[in-house]
Amino acid sequence: MDAKFKYLFWVLIFITGFFITGYSQQENTRLENLSKQADVILIGKVTKQTSDWNENKTRIFTKATLQVDEYLKGNGSKNSIEVTYPGGEVGEVGELYTHMPRFSYNEEVLVFLKKDAKSSGYKVCNGEDGKIRVVRDENTGEKITTSHLKLDHLKSQIKDFLNEK
Repeated sequence: MDAKFKYLFWVLIFITGFFITGYSQQENTRLENLSKQADVILIGKVTKQTSDWNENKTRIFTKATLQVDEYLKGNGSKNSIEVTYPGGEVGEVGELYTHMPRFSYNEEVLVFLKKDAKSSGYKVCNGEDGKIRVVRDENTGEKITTSHLKLDHLKSQIKDFLNEK
């Protein structure tokens, strides 16, 4: 390899490492903020969903019931929690909101929730950022997120953020 090519190669490696490190730090900051803002953080499975009009029939909201497998933060006495989010389908009418979470029946999730002042339920913190889908790795059988982070590692990070003074 000539010197010019080696130089460009190492510059490219440095820049790539810089962006990966920056992205990782940004993700950690996002996770830390979510962890501290949430009233409840849990891992659970969607067992039911119902959509209905608001009182004035101007917007549709969906209520998803989550069966709780594990609480990472908040009241751990309930076996299920109701999460309300904008959008859904009622009859022939559907509403879809960008940057808002959507849930699917039987979907396993890690969610960051805030108490909803308007109901006895909860809403997701920071829109779609507050919902992380959990799947099983086909090769190892281990639970991971859809962005391939190990669930155990993510739970550990969240607990560390919550224990910081």
